[in-house]
Amino acid sequence: MIDGSLPRLEFWCDLQCPDCRTALDDVRALRARYGDALPVEVRHFPLEKHKHAYAAAEAAEEAFAQGLGWPFVEALLARTEELDARGQQVLLEVARAVGVDAEEVDTALIDGRHMLTVDADQAEGRAIGVTGTPTYVIGGQRLDGGQSQDGLRDRIVAAIEAAAGS
Repeated sequence: MIDGSLPRLEFWCDLQCPDCRTALDDVRALRARYGDALPVEVRHFPLEKHKHAYAAAEAAEEAFAQGLGWPFVEALLARTEELDARGQQVLLEVARAVGVDAEEVDTALIDGRHMLTVDADQAEGRAIGVTGTPTYVIGGQRLDGGQSQDGLRDRIVAAIEAAAGS
């Protein structure tokens, strides 16, 4: 284990992206390695090519507001193909499956209460050079996994350890 506090890991994600689904294995491995000492934050970067990604990001924010964000994100990423085919129906099914109030998710999608959060994430992502997903930011360093995820986990571990001063 590393002495000192660990930097926050930002996981820039499109919840309809098959590459983000694959990247979830790296996130799980990092969380298993560092436990609660490594804060991992989902940041939304819905890509235009994924027609349900923006709504998925809004639904995820509602799940986080209900305290079940990570279970929702993980369950939704496991169903990216279904999300592409069936859209909002899948968002509500996933919400129910993980214990999120699906009616509240539906209402949140209608009233747009999480639009500003998703818009702010997208704007910040563009400002720091995020162009695709998955992308990680750790200790101020941006690591792009959108083209290739080969060796990415090792690079994230090196960045965590460097930032923590091990």
